[in-house]
Amino acid sequence: MKGAAAIGEAAALGRARTGARAVAAHWPEYLMEAAGLGLFMISACAFTVLLEHPASAVHQALPLPWLRRFCIGIAMGLTAISIIYSPWGKRSGAHLNPAVTLTFFALRKIEPWDAVFYVLAQFAGGALGVLLAACVLGPMLIGHAAVNYAVTLPGEPGPWIAFAAEAILSFGLMLMVLTVSNRPSINRYTGLFAGTLVAMYITLEAPLSGMSMNPARTLASSLSAHVWRDAWIYFLAPPLGMLLAAQAYLVSRGRGRVLCCKLHHENDSRCIFRCRYHACGPEVER
Repeated sequence: MKGAAAIGEAAALGRARTGARAVAAHWPEYLMEAAGLGLFMISACAFTVLLEHPASAVHQALPLPWLRRFCIGIAMGLTAISIIYSPWGKRSGAHLNPAVTLTFFALRKIEPWDAVFYVLAQFAGGALGVLLAACVLGPMLIGHAAVNYAVTLPGEPGPWIAFAAEAILSFGLMLMVLTVSNRPSINRYTGLFAGTLVAMYITLEAPLSGMSMNPARTLASSLSAHVWRDAWIYFLAPPLGMLLAAQAYLVSRGRGRVLCCKLHHENDSRCIFRCRYHACGPEVER
């Protein structure tokens, strides 16, 4: 059975104890993580230009800011869903976010070297995605003040409200991921829930913090925009919120109910993590 073979392969490959061995065994997953966040950032830049650049016909047709945020939210939610359910997302687990990877490392579901290279790949992929978007769209469009490389900044309420908002959003996202992905009967819907939350968060919360939840996503835009104001928020709040969500999940469900760290596991792609997904019994549904 292909699924059983994948489990055995994961058990063997997941024990890489050196960086060189980890890269040799798992480099495809690292590149998939980089490509996933890169594609997400290209989409973010393209839709921000389309909906926020003053010269855009779509921007002119949608004068209400909340309506434009709604459209961006739908676009980015669908982007996230597409990446999660793509062959690459199914294989890498579609973390696409250092805070997600750090949380699963804290939950002991990912080997240390895999966590390191996942995070490096996410930062590199996001930055390259914005650079590629700039090459395609042109600096005059993506660099306009209304777009500014889709940079994330606190809104008028200030940095501490932005920090609290980012932490709360990240808590909600990770708690949803842990709750849904660790129930085999509904695991296949994790990506749909995640994309829906992304769409809702952008629509409703973006005026407070710009809606990042992702240190690599923020760094990718900041590198090209040369804007570092209050960047600390986006490096501290998302990991804090997600780690708190993990603790809340452990208190309510227990460590034994953390089966793996793939968002979508109902597939035949290999799993490089400390995985118990296919070995779990019916008790995990209770």
